[in-house]
Amino acid sequence: QVQLVESGGGLVQAGGSLRLSCVLSGRFYTLNAMGWYRQAPGKQRELVATVSRGSVTNYADSVKGRFTISRDNAKNTVNLQMDSLKPEDTAVYYCNSKLQLRLGVSQQDYWGRGTQVTVSS
Repeated sequence: QVQLVESGGGLVQAGGSLRLSCVLSGRFYTLNAMGWYRQAPGKQRELVATVSRGSVTNYADSVKGRFTISRDNAKNTVNLQMDSLKPEDTAVYYCNSKLQLRLGVSQQDYWGRGTQVTVSS
């Protein structure tokens, strides 16, 4: 069974840094993009950053220049280095993987349970 487990969330003051990590475990056929999304109270879940299997990255405008996403294909991990954090970055951060479970099966989204990031002013 495929499982994503996040770690690294917490409470930090504005201007500080946090590093989120996510490990994908289980059996699958092909792992494509990995990424991070976030959901603040009363808001919809939104994309933060993604990284393709070939390490092409994509960032939300709100985090460009402050966050850095990286992945280790050998370990099936994805990390998010968050610097210069702002109170508006406060949210639950979810790890996402787009993978093909078996040959002939369509790609699907898999999600972690989320990790809370709180930035105080």
